[in-house]
Amino acid sequence: MEKRHTSWYSKFKAFGPGILMASAAIGGSHIVASTQAGALYGWQLAIIVILVNIFKYPFFRFGTQYTLERKHSLIEGYGEKGEIYLWVFFIMNIFSGVINVAAVGILTAAILANILKLTVLSTLTPAAMASMINMLTTIVLVGSLAMMVFGGYKLLDSSSKFIVISLTVATVVAVIIALFKQHPMAPGFVVQSPWKLTALPFIVSLMGWMPAPIEISAINSMWTVEKQQEMRVPRKIAMLDFNVGYYVTTILAFVFLALGALIQYGTGTAIKGASAAYIAQFIKMYSSVIGSWSGLLIAFIAFMCIFGTTITVVDGYSRANAECLRLIMKKGEVKTSHFNIWMTVTVAIAMIIVFFFAGNVAAMMNFAMIFSFVSAPVYSYLNFSLVKDNSRLPVWLWFLSVAGIIYLTGFTLFFLVYLSGILK
Repeated sequence: MEKRHTSWYSKFKAFGPGILMASAAIGGSHIVASTQAGALYGWQLAIIVILVNIFKYPFFRFGTQYTLERKHSLIEGYGEKGEIYLWVFFIMNIFSGVINVAAVGILTAAILANILKLTVLSTLTPAAMASMINMLTTIVLVGSLAMMVFGGYKLLDSSSKFIVISLTVATVVAVIIALFKQHPMAPGFVVQSPWKLTALPFIVSLMGWMPAPIEISAINSMWTVEKQQEMRVPRKIAMLDFNVGYYVTTILAFVFLALGALIQYGTGTAIKGASAAYIAQFIKMYSSVIGSWSGLLIAFIAFMCIFGTTITVVDGYSRANAECLRLIMKKGEVKTSHFNIWMTVTVAIAMIIVFFFAGNVAAMMNFAMIFSFVSAPVYSYLNFSLVKDNSRLPVWLWFLSVAGIIYLTGFTLFFLVYLSGILK
């Protein structure tokens, strides 16, 4: 028995990049977008959640698989294919980084505001509330920066496991309880259909961060390199780590949708946008099912989850940008001081963006999610181009990759045509 315990403990200790990826993923896409999808449309968008997770799977997997086979990151692979590939990723990743760091930072601040009961202070005007959210976002982002500068990868690695496990347990318990509770439909409730053009922006934003922006695969690739330097993890365990992380994010996306469908859908309650007001609704969902005593606990777990996402993306995007610049300039290893400068610049620009949006969480979140989806075909092709000629690539994975690129590109083109006004 002792041997078995030691074996599982060793595997858990060896886990890291896959769980980090899950920590980065279980944020706005799950807590906000998935739950709202269930609250607004019931189970109708379950097929979209399932499809986008399936079609994005190969491109995230390549981040781990390629790194284990080639002993270097996807970003180095882009450089080997040609400098143009590296520049494309570098330019897009800088933009993605500051936008996504700003978005998760402002969402973390919204949850913190709810914990501090700032969102229910009737004396605060909208302008004052926006100012308060901006101040809290600044605290969150500067705190994330400080934790990474002084704690580094080891802090990121150890904290992510606790955060992911805590939110997973709390969410699964809430859904199981909700399944056994009766939630009658409100009189005169009218079922909304998501299969209309007016719902397209919501569906695209839902898919943008589901389960995470695809560029996280390149970041996950770098975390894999870091983990391998810290301790030699066998390929089988490293792939298990990735698959566990990805499957957890996929299952939780469906579970959060179920939470919205079982508790909020059909009640007649107006669903708030991705704002501080919606965070209050989200926390109330849990407390209405588990009990009022759980409200503060769930708020704290949700805060830790999104704060974990914030720390993860501050580290990840900065790490990827520093590595890109190193390869472009043909320098040696990235110095810690250069990495810290990238994190500082990323956080600073993200804060400027947050102040530009004046505390508007919904607008910031929607913009970030939609941009992530529109850029997904480029990132997916970059990853596929590195492995498509690999003789060890399973046939099913090759076909799933092609299908994924067609799905993401087709949906993106359809959305861009919609934005042009042709379909209106």
